[in-house]
Amino acid sequence: MSQHKEYQGKDPNWCPGCGDFGVLRAMQTAAADLGLARKDTVLVSGIGCSGNITAYFRTYGFHGIHGRALPAATGIKLANPDLTVLVAGGDGDGFGIGLGHFMHAARRNIDVTYIVMDNQVYGLTKGQTSPTTPATMSTKASPMGPMADPVRPLELALAGGATFVAQAFSGDMKQLVALLKEGVRHRGFSLINVQSPCVTYNELNTYAFFREHTYDLAKRGHDAMDLEAAHRVARDAEGVPTGVLYRADRPTMQDHLPRAEGMPGLVASGGDPAAAYAAAADRFHGWADAFRVR
Repeated sequence: MSQHKEYQGKDPNWCPGCGDFGVLRAMQTAAADLGLARKDTVLVSGIGCSGNITAYFRTYGFHGIHGRALPAATGIKLANPDLTVLVAGGDGDGFGIGLGHFMHAARRNIDVTYIVMDNQVYGLTKGQTSPTTPATMSTKASPMGPMADPVRPLELALAGGATFVAQAFSGDMKQLVALLKEGVRHRGFSLINVQSPCVTYNELNTYAFFREHTYDLAKRGHDAMDLEAAHRVARDAEGVPTGVLYRADRPTMQDHLPRAEGMPGLVASGGDPAAAYAAAADRFHGWADAFRVR
């Protein structure tokens, strides 16, 4: 069996105590438990404190621009569906400038796993309020607070059509690892929203806060196949639900693509890179020709 150390890259430069350390270790542990081949795994990230995670997770990686991780991941998955594609980012990256891409990735049911490290602030820009900042919270960089109610990522994911929606807390390693493994195994768009405390700029949503307010959906008998029940849980403004809110099976975007006769097959990413690139190009032109026929 693989060990989590096989997926260790550079040493992270996050602030001591940052919740993202727990997310990184959970990702490495889940990858080892699943036996993911590094040569066939890609991690795509955006901008923010969490964006540097591609350097810390030892697989292929793509560090993109702000809010554009999901479009890049979509292209990678369509070019080579055999790859395991992970996407990582923060609440600002995913639910701010990247919100449009988030909704449409969920709607298209792209077969990727999206791990959001939600710390309710823009940590990289010194604590500005983010899309998920509580309305009553102020920071040194935003003393008047967000002056708006926060977006609700779980509700947005459900409304967008995501087929696997879960939430975790970076301080609960056992549950987080289990949810990551479920998300990767799921065929379709998986969101795992991780409450990941920022110990430097967020004095409200601390480790102590989450330990007091989180509750495990599995222990409350939640039915993850019930969409209406998932919506009710996502609207919970008092507690912080963790676990799987919703899962469903429906065709992925890949399933909707035309199957042209004679379309080139896949080339393993760990083989000949030039041949893999040529096969991906042929595959694209095959799809384009098939669409013209239609």
